[in-house]
Amino acid sequence: MSKKVLAIDDSALMRRVLSDIIASDERFVLEDSADNGLVAYDLIVSNPSKYDIIILDINMPRMNGIELLSKLSEKNIKIPTLVVSTIAREGADETIRCLELGAFDFLTKPDSFVETKGDRFRDRVLSLMAAGLMLPDSAVRNFPSKQSSVPKDASGTSATSVNGTAASLGGPMSYTNIASYNRKPHSNVSKNANRLVAIASSTGGPKALQQVLPLLPPNLAAPVVIVQHMPESFTGSLASRMNEISKINVKEAQDGDILKKGWVYIAKGGRHLRVEKKGTEYVLVFDNSPARNGLRPCADIMYESIKELDFEEITCVVLTGMGSDGTRGIGALSEVKNTYVIAQDEASSTVYGMPRMLKESGVTDEVLPLGDIAAGIVRIVGTY
Repeated sequence: MSKKVLAIDDSALMRRVLSDIIASDERFVLEDSADNGLVAYDLIVSNPSKYDIIILDINMPRMNGIELLSKLSEKNIKIPTLVVSTIAREGADETIRCLELGAFDFLTKPDSFVETKGDRFRDRVLSLMAAGLMLPDSAVRNFPSKQSSVPKDASGTSATSVNGTAASLGGPMSYTNIASYNRKPHSNVSKNANRLVAIASSTGGPKALQQVLPLLPPNLAAPVVIVQHMPESFTGSLASRMNEISKINVKEAQDGDILKKGWVYIAKGGRHLRVEKKGTEYVLVFDNSPARNGLRPCADIMYESIKELDFEEITCVVLTGMGSDGTRGIGALSEVKNTYVIAQDEASSTVYGMPRMLKESGVTDEVLPLGDIAAGIVRIVGTY
């Protein structure tokens, strides 16, 4: 049976485009459309079980997308929601807010009508809609969110803040040809060992990070480097929001940043991130090489860059996401370095692609629900 879609957009042209996209795939049927959030709200509240998935614009008259998601959250109405909106750099904060309120992913509208009618945009919309249908109920909405800033410790400071694609740049999931790795045996390391935490996430990652970073202490005994698949315009807003709600310091990575314990660095969208050693310091370096497997930043590239460095222990964490990014890089890293590898479990993953590939590769030490991952990191890394 075809899944019922509610399309919400104030542009009649865009509603027509979405209608054509939905009609092109027998898995979906356009059940209703609305030109603003207020009309959509009345449709949804009158029969909450009617729709299987929502496509939502942000900027609309009468009631915008954020206001609609807020009202649905207040009524505990859980429908997988994909944001499809014309979002420029200044709209990134609104997109992050939509993700906090329950949207599972977002996609920026193309710049031109020709691109809007093209196969790439159609395929991205359909791929993300299919991902939304696979969501476990716990991943749809109502991840706890602190709405006020969290004070830093005395040394803390506030963070400062490829084309129109969403957090799920990983592409369709594939579970074939999983590599087998010969892991380097774990070794005992001293309390003051030189450690690093490296995290990869994609679809559902912004919400997942909201359940990890605020639970890390400001004196975590390692720096944390994160590759989250997002466009360049959005990673600064994500980092700023994570910094507001976390005790640990969070910032968007800048070229030349020196890694410090108790700091989290989120890779800038649209560029690969590498870790290098310069003198006695570990430094973040941007890499403008082509996308790998459609990804930039790519977590595999981050993990590969760590192979030649002298960290005594590296904690690798792979969170929710499509595809397999991170598996090859962690596998190769585990062959030569002392690593501890954590994968998010299926039940708490928005899309169980990246964590599943990691688990099936044979390099995973623990599979943890999202709510336990921060504690797992602290248990391994410790504090100073």
